[in-house]
Amino acid sequence: MPQVADVSNPAQWVENIICTFMRSPANSLKNVAHDKAWAEPLVGFSRGDDPLYPSYKEHVGPFHWTPAEAFALAFPQFRGGADQLTVISWILPQTEQTKADMRAATTMPTESCFRARIFGEEANVGLRKHVVETLGAAGIAAVAPLLLPTYGSQKSPQFGFASNWSERHAAYASGLGTFGLTDGLITRLGQAMRCGSVIAQMHIPPTPRPYSDHRAYCLYHARGTCGECIERCPVGAVTPEGHDKVVCRAYLDMTKSYVPTHFGFEGYGCGFCQMGVPCESRNPTSNGTE
Repeated sequence: MPQVADVSNPAQWVENIICTFMRSPANSLKNVAHDKAWAEPLVGFSRGDDPLYPSYKEHVGPFHWTPAEAFALAFPQFRGGADQLTVISWILPQTEQTKADMRAATTMPTESCFRARIFGEEANVGLRKHVVETLGAAGIAAVAPLLLPTYGSQKSPQFGFASNWSERHAAYASGLGTFGLTDGLITRLGQAMRCGSVIAQMHIPPTPRPYSDHRAYCLYHARGTCGECIERCPVGAVTPEGHDKVVCRAYLDMTKSYVPTHFGFEGYGCGFCQMGVPCESRNPTSNGTE
């Protein structure tokens, strides 16, 4: 297995790669003020042979890749086991300005929110490529599943449309958060964020998961309270039964005509259920220790 002789703390080394990139000009909303798209990242790790990954095939669908399956798509010659792989997962929190903008919105997202969805995700794509390239230069084979040509979505019997690699599920496995009523991931810095991930042929100790229930950080599921995301959704896509992906997608499609007309660039997005709610910027069930 490739090694990096001069790296005594591979977890810190990888985290520095991620955080340094996000402090660069690549992390931009591409507006006049050159505002950052994302705040400082959170980073976590999970083993490639973590039992959660094969369990996703049962819960999401048989089409959902395990880390070894995704890695083998990029490296068909790979003959090692899943235990040789580490999933590197990160959280990119929305900035305080974008969250403040969205708290005041009621029916349509703000320009900063749309820019975070489009140009912020461009930065996220750049980060995925940068991590893969930096590890490769150090002799470590790595792949970003979302950049594989066969990445896409299929119909899940239980969840409707679902992708063959979920970065939220990778983040959950990597100790970074649990799921809410909206299907979003609630982290210790809240649900207003995006995820990213890379699978690498290296060993990094897994990040402890400070939870045993996949909905532990959601007030509605954990305590039967809150449900403010239900009221925040402008089209009723969030109900006590959960997240209606069809209604949500229809709203997203509608914003595709709104964005160029009002802001002058091609885009779409939402974010109402992530911002202006108790889980926006924190784990609302925490006593301050997480």
